[in-house]
Amino acid sequence: MGRYIQRRLLISLPILVMVTVLIFALLQLTPGDPLSAFLPPDSVLPEEQKEALRERLGLNRTVPVQYFFWLKESVQGNFGYRLQTSEPITEAIGGRIGATLLLMGTSMVIGIMIGVTLGVISAVKQYSFLDNVLTVFAFLGVSFPVYLAGLLALYLFALRIPWFPAGGLSTPGEPFSLTDRLHHLILPATIISINYIASTMRYTRSAMLEVMTTDYVRTARSKGLRENAVILRHGLRNALLPVVTIIGAYVPNLIGGAVFIESIFSWPGLGRLYLDGINSRDYNLIMAMTLILAIVIMIANLITDIVYGLIDPRIRYG
Repeated sequence: MGRYIQRRLLISLPILVMVTVLIFALLQLTPGDPLSAFLPPDSVLPEEQKEALRERLGLNRTVPVQYFFWLKESVQGNFGYRLQTSEPITEAIGGRIGATLLLMGTSMVIGIMIGVTLGVISAVKQYSFLDNVLTVFAFLGVSFPVYLAGLLALYLFALRIPWFPAGGLSTPGEPFSLTDRLHHLILPATIISINYIASTMRYTRSAMLEVMTTDYVRTARSKGLRENAVILRHGLRNALLPVVTIIGAYVPNLIGGAVFIESIFSWPGLGRLYLDGINSRDYNLIMAMTLILAIVIMIANLITDIVYGLIDPRIRYG
C-alpha cells in the first residue's frame, strides 16, 4: 500500500503542472487587461504610469516568464498578493478555508448518511410504494440544479417562512455559539447535500439489489441469521464498494456547488473568494485557488482508492 501511495503521488505532480499550465493559458486568452481590473473605474492614468504599474506587477513580462516565475514562487508557498486589496493570498485563503470545509464536510456527511440509509430501505422494500416515492425523489434530486434549489430555499425558508437566516456564517454582533453556527449552516448544507443524497441512494439501492441475490447472502439466511444482520453485515458491507466510487467523485461537485451556495447565502468561504478573483481578473488568486482545488481533488481520489482496500480485504495493490 505504501508503494502504491508513493506512485500515485509521483504521478500527480505532472498532472498538477499541466492543470496550472492550462488555467494560466486560458486566463491569458480571456479578453481584457488585468490592469483595468486593478485600477478604479474612473481613474485616468498616463500611459507612462500604466507601464510602470505593469512592470511592478510583472505584467510586462512574456507569458512563459510570468508562468515560470509564478510556479517557482508557488512551490515555496508564496502565491503573491491580491491585485485589488493587496492582501496576501495565503492569508485570504487561510481565513476562508475553514468556512468552506465546514460547509462541504457537513454536506457530504448528510449526503452519505441519509443516502445510504434510504438506499438500503429502497432496496429492501423493492417495488413498494415507499420505493417508488424514493425513486421519484432521487430523480428530482439528481436533475434539480443546486443554484435554483438554493434560491428557492432562500425565498421559502428565510424570507417567506423565516425559519433560517438569509445568509452569513453567524449573527452579526452576537458572540459565537454552536447553536447559532448550526442555525446558519443547516439550510445551505442541506441544499448542497440534496444531490448527493439522491445519487448515493440510487447507487446504494442498485448495489444492494445485486448483492442480496448472491450465494453468500442466501447461505447466511439459510443459517438462520436475523434479517437485519444479513442486510447490514453481509449485504451492505459488500455493497459499499461501488458506493465509495461515487462518494470519491463528490468532491469536484461539492466544490462547484459551494461556489453557487456561498454566493447565494453570503457564506464567507473559498467559493465566494474564487468568484471575486474571476470577476476582478486576479490572476494570482485564480491560479492559487485552482492549484489548491486540484490538490484537494487528487487527495480525495487517493483516499477513495485506499478506502477500497479497507472495505474489501481482497483488494491488494502491487
